[in-house]
Amino acid sequence: MHEAKARLEGPTTVIHVEDRAGVTHAIEPVEGWRLMEILRDYGLGMDNTCGGALACAECHVLIDQEWVAKLPPPREDELEKLDELPLIFENSRLSCQIIWSDDLDGLRLTIPLAV
Repeated sequence: MHEAKARLEGPTTVIHVEDRAGVTHAIEPVEGWRLMEILRDYGLGMDNTCGGALACAECHVLIDQEWVAKLPPPREDELEKLDELPLIFENSRLSCQIIWSDDLDGLRLTIPLAV
């Protein structure tokens, strides 16, 4: 009964995502999933070509500035893959390298235009 009540009250955690068209979506994440998988399953432009193996950078996102320091820092291999993109920013991350935890409730990000 408690689970049904919680579902009726809405999501317990949320990610605010601005898509490539500039539309903001409030989506409910799944604990332990890669951010890329969550965005993909909501149809928000993640093709998931490499499945999170750092073989591509198609899951590039821009993390809202106030959230950058709240995320674990990128590893060296993620930074190297980001460097292969033609245009990156200080808040650029690969969403396949961010594992969702409920501590990230309210995270805001933008899916940049493909270049």
